[in-house]
Amino acid sequence: MSVLIKQAAEHWHHVAPLLNKPENESEYDRLVSGLDELLEIIGEDEQHPLNRLAILIGDLICAYDQEHRPMPVVSGVETLRYLMREHGLHQRDLHEVGTQSVISEILSGKRQMNLRQVRQLSQRFGVPVEVFF
Repeated sequence: MSVLIKQAAEHWHHVAPLLNKPENESEYDRLVSGLDELLEIIGEDEQHPLNRLAILIGDLICAYDQEHRPMPVVSGVETLRYLMREHGLHQRDLHEVGTQSVISEILSGKRQMNLRQVRQLSQRFGVPVEVFF
């Protein structure tokens, strides 16, 4: 047995709980707490020896979220409504996208956003164009 494997085997009972896929909310919460602790230790240092462990735990948490808490699929119009609400904007504030009547037609579903409008919205809100499709 190599030295590396021997060391891993000696310490495995300490590390294993951090590398198991969570099966329930309690295990999920334990992983999230562990990741929080790791991130406090690591800080901004991407070269820190524990950084790869943090990435692995993050991947396990993400996989659990995707399986148990899937993101709802929303339309581009719903996304636009949300962004307008969050930024306190009215239809008249999106003049670069079109007139107030054009924005009204988009929000009511009477008109589709064209590529130029999607690009303008993407740039304005700093989000990928895909969120509007």
